[in-house]
Amino acid sequence: MANYISSNANRFYAAIEPSYGQAALVSAANRFPAVRMSIQQNLEQSRRHDKSGSRTFRGIPKAARRVTAFETQTYLTSWSGTGSPAYGPLFQAAFGAQPLLNSGLTIQSAPQAGALQTTIPHGLTAGSAVSFNNEIRFVASVRDAQTVVLNAGFSITPAAGSGLTPAITYRLSTDLPSMTLYDYWDPITAVQRAVVGAAVDTFDVSVNGDFHEFTFRGPAADVLDSQTFAAGTAGLSQFPAEPPLGQFDYSLVPGHLGQAWIGAPANEFFTLISASIRLNNNVSARNREFGTAIPRAISPGARQVLTHLSVLAQDDAQTTGLFQAARSRTTLPAMLQLGQQQGQLMGIYMPSVTPELPRFNDGQPELQWDFQNCQAQGQADDEIFVAFA
Repeated sequence: MANYISSNANRFYAAIEPSYGQAALVSAANRFPAVRMSIQQNLEQSRRHDKSGSRTFRGIPKAARRVTAFETQTYLTSWSGTGSPAYGPLFQAAFGAQPLLNSGLTIQSAPQAGALQTTIPHGLTAGSAVSFNNEIRFVASVRDAQTVVLNAGFSITPAAGSGLTPAITYRLSTDLPSMTLYDYWDPITAVQRAVVGAAVDTFDVSVNGDFHEFTFRGPAADVLDSQTFAAGTAGLSQFPAEPPLGQFDYSLVPGHLGQAWIGAPANEFFTLISASIRLNNNVSARNREFGTAIPRAISPGARQVLTHLSVLAQDDAQTTGLFQAARSRTTLPAMLQLGQQQGQLMGIYMPSVTPELPRFNDGQPELQWDFQNCQAQGQADDEIFVAFA
């Protein structure tokens, strides 16, 4: 006898596609934890102007253009330090470039505060992440093949012979890849779905909630399902079966754990109440061309990186300096570290952010400054860097 399907009885997978709209196959390693996934497909509602002799709606063609969109939400979770995080394809689709993993670096010396010299050529560039002793930092500049300057020093200066822990960095790119998202359900006879040609238009991260949350949303080429699948769709001969389940063990990172560093030289802000960051790719789908009912490609537009920060107002130098920077339109570097334990760290680094004049929020016992829509800028694909360690 048929029964209702539990909304918890599903699993999510993501992988970067070889080309737009051509489904990527997944394995157990491509499974990622998610709170929810929303997939919506509509037929374009063209208005009919033919005179039918009545006011009755006669319907629209079954082969009308299809408009598809997705949204998925997940939490910051633990990472083993090998490969890429489970939700890595989502970040790669949002940022564009191939992720860079650095590991096996050993410290030769720390010539000054915030600078590191490695025993071998480090291979790092500006924006690369490094991690040590439950903290994550980013390379602000490269001095030479073995020396880098960090955006902020580690709380404990690494001693000679100390090893840096693995860190993976996601960078921006002019072009964006597409991905395939799979939504598998129990029982196996239920409708299974796959979103092909999924492009991340907006990525949001929020800080200081119950958990650190990520949201990805954007347009897609099409939605496939196991019940109506036709051979040849999205380069597939049949709807892919779910991979054999592998180990899927992770921990959630509490939303109140982390660090905030703002300014040059960097000052740690202990008064941060909340923060959110949005990456907006302004993606448009090529869906108006003759001869196809689904998009042929995606076209990213001008990028926007917007930050919202709320801090408790104080009369100390670093807090008033933030207000003065907003008044003078001075750009500042900003970095957030989410989490405080190795294997559960995420770093977000914006080398150049212009703070907006804060809104004075006096509705609470303590005065709160809300800096809204602070936009990051850069030279070329360097407004924001995200890393895990």
